Amino acid sequence: MRLNEVVFTDAKPVESYGPGFFRIGGEIVQGAMIVSARGIQSWAGFHDPEAVLALAQEADVVFVGTGADVAHLPDSLRDPLEAAGLGVEAMSSSAACRTYNVLLSEGRRIALAVLPV
Repeated sequence: MRLNEVVFTDAKPVESYGPGFFRIGGEIVQGAMIVSARGIQSWAGFHDPEAVLALAQEADVVFVGTGADVAHLPDSLRDPLEAAGLGVEAMSSSAACRTYNVLLSEGRRIALAVLPV
C-alpha cells in the first residue's frame, strides 16, 4: 500500500467543529464563517450574499453548510451566486466540511460558507 501525505494549498482545512464553533488550521472560529484561499472570515449567513460573491474570482464552487440538517437555500443567496458563475452546493454543515476538505486536498478552486451545528 502506498500512502501519500495530503498537502493543502494556502487554504486551510476544517479540522473539527462542534456546537457553535469550527477549528480551522488550529484556530477556533465562533459562528458562521467563510473559508477560502484568501483565509477565514465571519459570515452573516443566508442573507449575506455579498460576502460569498466576493469569492467568484478565486473559486469555482462554494459549498454552503446549512447547519445540522440540509436546508433549502433562499433565492436571495442562490440566484446572485449562480448569476456570477459560482457553482453552489447546499448540504449539512458536517457534509460540507468533509467535502471541502477532500476537494481542497485535490487542489480544487473551492470555498466553504458554513453555519455552525
